[in-house]
Amino acid sequence: MSEHPQYVPGPASGAQVRKGAEKWTLILTRELRHPPEKVWQALTDPAHLREWAPFEVDGSLGKVGTVNLTWAGTPKPLETRVTRADAPNVLEYGDTRWELEAIGAGTRLTLWHNIDRRFISWGAAGWHIAFDVLDRFLSGVPIGRIVGGEAMKLSGWQRLNVEYAKQFGIEKPNTPPKTGQNS
Repeated sequence: MSEHPQYVPGPASGAQVRKGAEKWTLILTRELRHPPEKVWQALTDPAHLREWAPFEVDGSLGKVGTVNLTWAGTPKPLETRVTRADAPNVLEYGDTRWELEAIGAGTRLTLWHNIDRRFISWGAAGWHIAFDVLDRFLSGVPIGRIVGGEAMKLSGWQRLNVEYAKQFGIEKPNTPPKTGQNS
């Protein structure tokens, strides 16, 4: 069980969208106080991913090839192809692209993630929380993974969902299904 009762996410920030027909691309940027090599390991090592990411993988994302990726809340893994692994700068797999840029002693981390437009604010809220958890994990003060339905129960997630929806020009974000209902 994770230990994060005192965690409250900050305001929605660092996000934008590129709008397509059905899928939109969420672009989320965060500056971390950790060097690119350390951030790269957290993005590619399955053990590190289990500490913060909204998915698990059965192999390293740090090399081109195929892995099974299982998103939180989904029963079946997806065969996912890592198409680019240019350590510690660019990582691409499935509908996801990461860029790491050294800034001083830290890293500017940018995520591009293609998401069904109906759930773009959900994705932004979820990734926002995942980035917070990642930062604390890398700092050596982990608060525990907060993903999927667990993240959506947080009042902070609800607030972020609304804030990002406003930023993206969505009138009213979709609300999560009630417990026990299929999404």
